[in-house]
Amino acid sequence: MTRVWQWNRPVTVREVLEDLQRERSIAYTTVMTVMDNLHQKGWVRREVEGRAYRYRAVSTRAAYAAALMNEAWSKSDNRAAALVAFFGMMSPEERQSLEDAVRIVQGAGGESAHNAEGTQGTRHGTGDAGERGEGEAPADAPGEPPPSAPPHSGD
Repeated sequence: MTRVWQWNRPVTVREVLEDLQRERSIAYTTVMTVMDNLHQKGWVRREVEGRAYRYRAVSTRAAYAAALMNEAWSKSDNRAAALVAFFGMMSPEERQSLEDAVRIVQGAGGESAHNAEGTQGTRHGTGDAGERGEGEAPADAPGEPPPSAPPHSGD
C-alpha cells in the first residue's frame, strides 16, 4: 500500500515489483498475490489495461490512519483519559499539528461551510465532534476508509 499511496496514481504489479526489487529480491507472483488480496479486501480498485491490471487506492493514507486512531479511541472505556495519555506521548511538533488540525475542523463550520447560495449546505454544525453522530466523519473528510485494515507492511 505504501507504493500505491506514495505514487497516488494507478499502478501495475510490474511497477511495484520493480520498485521493491531495488531494495530486495521478491517474486512477481508475491506482489501479484498481495495486490489481489488488497483488491479482495476493498483497499484498492483495479482496472484492466491490456493484459494487466492497474490498481488505485480506495482511500488515502491519512484516512486509513484516522480510521485506526478512531477505532482504538472508540474501544476505550474512558475516552478523555485515553486522549490525555495520547497527547502526553506527542512531541511539541505533533501537538502543534494537532492544534492546527483542530483549528481547521473548527473553521469548517464557519464561513467556509457556506455554499454558493449562502446556506449551510451539507456540513454538520460547526465541525465539532459533539455535533456529529459518534464516529461520524466531517462531511469534508477524505474518502471513506475500507472495511478492513491492509496488511501491516512498508510495501
